[in-house]
Amino acid sequence: MSEGAARWGDLAPRVLTAVILLTVGVIELWLGGWALVTGVAVLAALMTWELARMLAPDKPREARGLAILSFVVILAAWVLPAVVALPLIGAAALVGADRLGQHKGLYLPAAAAILVGCHTVNLLHEQAGSSWLFWIISVVIVSDVAGYFAGRLLGGPKFWPKVSPKKTWSGTIAGWIGAGAVGAVFAAPTGAGAGLVAVSVLAGLAGQMGDIGESAIKRRVGVKDSSNLLPGHGGVLDRFDAMLGAALAVGALWVLNLLPGLA
Repeated sequence: MSEGAARWGDLAPRVLTAVILLTVGVIELWLGGWALVTGVAVLAALMTWELARMLAPDKPREARGLAILSFVVILAAWVLPAVVALPLIGAAALVGADRLGQHKGLYLPAAAAILVGCHTVNLLHEQAGSSWLFWIISVVIVSDVAGYFAGRLLGGPKFWPKVSPKKTWSGTIAGWIGAGAVGAVFAAPTGAGAGLVAVSVLAGLAGQMGDIGESAIKRRVGVKDSSNLLPGHGGVLDRFDAMLGAALAVGALWVLNLLPGLA
């Protein structure tokens, strides 16, 4: 295989899988309500299962149990007040860390990020509106696509080679530019104004950090992908790690009343 063919060898399965995921996502967003919440709960369960399998491959039963727990917790958090929902999420992450034993220091923050990130997505859609959820999804997708193509076309110095050897500075910066462009597009629909451009760049950076964080976990345990559920992308966690990072950053800004249009 030539160097050019190898560089783009994963493009076809990536695009096909992305189209299927995008189609399902649009349907879920259109339906909203319990359909969307249930879909997010399924994603949380799958990501938790992958995380547990990576960190404790000798405990498949525990991985399945923790996946079910995550599914139930996301559904429960949807109907419970925040004063109960957040401690419930924390308790679920602690239970998982205790059950796995091995690498509990990695599981606890990663599982909490999965659950809090997924809960934030549900809250953003319910309380802020669909435009805001479309915005954060678009930031992650455009940032990822811009980074993918810029990194392969331009190459150049690596962003953080010890953790994520494929990421380049060219791809990283292209991701920021793409995220900022999304912010400009959504400035009016969300009512956030020009300030959303800077927030979008920050959300794009947070998404990249989510991806790098998951890469660090995979390197720590010696696996290439979180699973093989998604052709061309690896696992569900491989595909949604950036979304989790962006959701956590946006959620933090929201809580601190620093999100333009929602402050």
